[in-house]
Amino acid sequence: MTVIADRVSQIEGSGIRKFFDIAQRMEGVISLGVGEPDFVTPWSIREACIFSLEKGYTSYTSNWGLLDLREAISDKIYEESGVFYDPEGGILITTGVSEAFDLALRAIINPGDEVILHEPCYVSYKPCTVFAGGTPVCVATGVEDKFELRAEEVAEKISDKTKAIILSYPNNPTGAALSKKDLEEIADVATEHDLIVISDEIYDKLTYEGEHTCFSSLNGMEERTILLNGFSKAYAMTGWRIGYAAGNKEIIEAMMKIHQYIMLCAPITGQMAAIEALRCDDETDRMVSEYNRRRRLMVAGLRELGLSCFEPKGAFYTFPSIEDTGLTSEEFAERLLREEKVVVIPGSVCGDCGEGYIRCSYAVSQYELKDALERMGRFLDTL
Repeated sequence: MTVIADRVSQIEGSGIRKFFDIAQRMEGVISLGVGEPDFVTPWSIREACIFSLEKGYTSYTSNWGLLDLREAISDKIYEESGVFYDPEGGILITTGVSEAFDLALRAIINPGDEVILHEPCYVSYKPCTVFAGGTPVCVATGVEDKFELRAEEVAEKISDKTKAIILSYPNNPTGAALSKKDLEEIADVATEHDLIVISDEIYDKLTYEGEHTCFSSLNGMEERTILLNGFSKAYAMTGWRIGYAAGNKEIIEAMMKIHQYIMLCAPITGQMAAIEALRCDDETDRMVSEYNRRRRLMVAGLRELGLSCFEPKGAFYTFPSIEDTGLTSEEFAERLLREEKVVVIPGSVCGDCGEGYIRCSYAVSQYELKDALERMGRFLDTL
């Protein structure tokens, strides 16, 4: 008897978590693997959580999430992008952006629907599409185009089964960004073919060159965009697991219907802390400035080691090429971990066109980055 569902059996375990788990059993490891800020959540946010516990806020919230938080998010989005989302019905608080992404797919995908996504991409996008019964259709991006998705390449992949496009900029793992013009051209394709756009903008605050453009702020996109964002990256709140989805009420209502059966609500203490986080722009700016310094350090260091490296425009990852080493990205990452105790992620786990690259997070101290670069240099000298 076959016990495991086919759609689960065909998916491999997370390539990121594989290296994280190995590193957890080793001493003296420097991890450039998991995309987690090394900053502690700012004190005022932690204090808001502590205060909520002292006041006895330990109950469930509405399935939608705290109204005060939804109102604060609505105000923030309107302030930054000019798009208004009704806090009552247009915004759903989720357990991290990962849940929001899963809900978005399950709310709109019927079996056999095709979903266009760009690679290299975050490791969850293809598996979650499959789990929802959809078919991932991948568009490769390359360093020659700064890993930017082109509207004409999206259009070439559209069929009568296409239902949605997934966007994620600034991008994990490449650090690429898209200009407003590029996004407008993709928006035109979505409109022409009547497609939903799932826009994962978790790294919007971590933009180093130019300004981030919220996709739903583009002409005609508010109604057909599911905007995903959260508090993990910009506010150093990864463990709090607070994300949100904003969009037209029909889609958000459908997402809430799934959410209320499988998750009920995000933790109340995390939600109350998130309200305070939205007042902490100064703390976010401080962290982003430090990431920017590390970005320059990491890119310069990798290039000095002889590794060709695209300069990321956002997020906190570099994506250097290791093709000249003669190793696959998996071999490179495994040997670097075993021989020099540095964790990097094989680019291949982010899509076929990620082969020949590795992802290095610079969400660690400058001291650790310099140490990691020295270790990588010693490793490269042995090849």
